Amino acid sequence: MIRLSSLTKRFGEQTVLDGIDLSIEEGERVVVIGPSGTGKSTLLRCINFLDRPDHGSIKIGDLTVTAERANRRGILALRRRTAFVFQNYSLFANRTVRENITEGLIVVRGWPASKARERADEILRDIGLSDRAEAYPSALSGGQQQRVGIGRAMALDADLMLFDEPTSALDPEWVGEVLDLMRRVAETRQTMLIVTHEMQFAREIADRIVFMDAGHIVEMGSPAAIFDDPKDRRTKNFLRRVS
Repeated sequence: MIRLSSLTKRFGEQTVLDGIDLSIEEGERVVVIGPSGTGKSTLLRCINFLDRPDHGSIKIGDLTVTAERANRRGILALRRRTAFVFQNYSLFANRTVRENITEGLIVVRGWPASKARERADEILRDIGLSDRAEAYPSALSGGQQQRVGIGRAMALDADLMLFDEPTSALDPEWVGEVLDLMRRVAETRQTMLIVTHEMQFAREIADRIVFMDAGHIVEMGSPAAIFDDPKDRRTKNFLRRVS
């Protein structure tokens, strides 16, 4: 189980996350929706300390890291249990596709290069990019780059995969292939926390929908409960605008 307790983040005088409590079961797919600027991406970034939370704790399995006491060792242990898929791919421009996947296995997991290469080649076959192993990111389409980003996360075999609006930077023609790959990952019962504006995809893939507004979790429930029968006025207004 993953448990976030009282997670709080401020930027200056602005409170971006205001005491978030959320539990995620192993194998569950949770999708976070809500207006832009409401703290959804910050929530993901605080989970693995890309942004350091000001208060609260993150528990993944038997590991608990608190904001106030987190040290380098605890943060590294937390990051070893998570894998992050970014909006803008965040691939290393000076490394090949294969090297982008092996980097985390070698640096974060401590694998020998030969083992990391074997794993990378397995992943490239899974995501349909074996023929681009020696290519650099600049030679790939946006959709292919994001598939590499997802493949890099898949390779880590993490307890929790975090997806931060993975299609938001893509041209419309590439969105489908990335969503299809995410569906395949979901079918393995990988635990996933996904921020997305793709409402139909959220309805299809999620076990649970979380609606956030102004740094708070306003409402959560099954896709049917949230999309077909929302209770809170803010949820209703948001879904009316995006439908």
